[in-house]
Amino acid sequence: MRRSFTLVDVLLVLALFSQAPWAVSGSSYCKQTRSAEIRPHSVTITEFGAVGDGVTLNTKAFQNAIFYLNSFADKGGAQLFVPAGRWLTGSFDLISHLTLRLDKDAVILGSLNSNDWPVVDPLPSYGRGRELPGGRHRSLIFGRNLTDVIITGDNGTIDGQGSVWWNWFLKETLNYTRPHLVELMNSTEVVISNLTFLNSPFWTIHPVYCSQVTIQDVTIISPLDSPNTDGIDPDSSNDVCIEDCYISTGDDLIAIKSGWDEYGISYARPSTNIIIRKLAGQTGSGAGIAIGSEMSGGVSEVHAENLQFFNSSTGIRIKTSPGRGGYVKNIYISEVILADVKIAIRFTGQYGEHPDEFYDPNALPIIEKITIKDVTGEHIKFAGLLEGIEGDNFLKICLANITLDTTSGSAWNCSYVQGYSDLVSPETCDPLKQSIFPEHYSDCYHLSNHLRSHSYRNTGSWLLSW
Repeated sequence: MRRSFTLVDVLLVLALFSQAPWAVSGSSYCKQTRSAEIRPHSVTITEFGAVGDGVTLNTKAFQNAIFYLNSFADKGGAQLFVPAGRWLTGSFDLISHLTLRLDKDAVILGSLNSNDWPVVDPLPSYGRGRELPGGRHRSLIFGRNLTDVIITGDNGTIDGQGSVWWNWFLKETLNYTRPHLVELMNSTEVVISNLTFLNSPFWTIHPVYCSQVTIQDVTIISPLDSPNTDGIDPDSSNDVCIEDCYISTGDDLIAIKSGWDEYGISYARPSTNIIIRKLAGQTGSGAGIAIGSEMSGGVSEVHAENLQFFNSSTGIRIKTSPGRGGYVKNIYISEVILADVKIAIRFTGQYGEHPDEFYDPNALPIIEKITIKDVTGEHIKFAGLLEGIEGDNFLKICLANITLDTTSGSAWNCSYVQGYSDLVSPETCDPLKQSIFPEHYSDCYHLSNHLRSHSYRNTGSWLLSW
């Protein structure tokens, strides 16, 4: 069984991170008005009989407290405060106009009994549980059809105690898909900030069918060998801002999704207008930033900058497959620092994994207008492994100002892709060697919006700069 992270582990990691050369800094981009809001009504979880000894199950206390606070929803909302202690609980629901606030020494612990994580219906854009047919275990902290929800604290902790779930999963003894740590559905005006999330059973933070979501100043940690412990997965959601986060997990740090094959195509809820800034971390088997593989509802208008990934399998990745349909377009990623990363940039057009036999293999995804620029990397094995789909090329891929210290003799491997490049070292593959001349500006997403161009000596080409 994989060892879970403890608070001592987290403090050590954060201390090292704060001194690291890749530590991020700078002004804020996400709006912060809601996270600082003071609710006119507040209660403490102990008022409802909760005991913070790490042993007593407090599910009823959380449920009763939130039921009580619902009476203040139309009176400016309310706050549920969790003081110092170790508060064991099963899954509980949030309500609109609520702040769940944790003391800096508060730890909400997920129950080790799977019966305390009820089974709910599959998401309509997935058609089944992501891992197993049928339903899925509900997240520890859950909500649907909510408005104005804040989950915050003075770096308090929410620990899913996921090692039992990882063990059940690896032994194939589960009957339903594992739960997330936090999932909000069909909700708007969501803020998650100033917290540490540990040891999620499955994906950690999952906003799905949501809008106006801010995730800021959070730390997410699971062991690097823990299965499918993604950090933050915006899914069929729009107007999402993720900023100032440190994530170290067993899978993708951030994975942008929008439904799975025929179910995602039918549900037709894209992920769009997503901002990611000042993100750092490492992943055991995933990517720093991934799009897909479930992207059948479409993904567009993604801007990511100031990213720093180390000791990881992949830096930037797009995953899709015949049968997905949908699209990934208008993606802009810049200011990336990589260290000890196996593959800097990876596109996978044959990812596979289908929900059932009813998907349409002729539903081909559209992948186009992907710009990646201002990337540096040390101790990189492969600069790029870019694999499109035969008969369905990935188009208008633009690479600019990328310098990678690679250890492999074959730095780039490309198939079924087309695009442009400037100032890429080592030299990119033939399908992307055409320089970014002015007549190509409209092909290179976002570069054409910032027409401050520079000529570089000895290149005979033009490179656009944001």
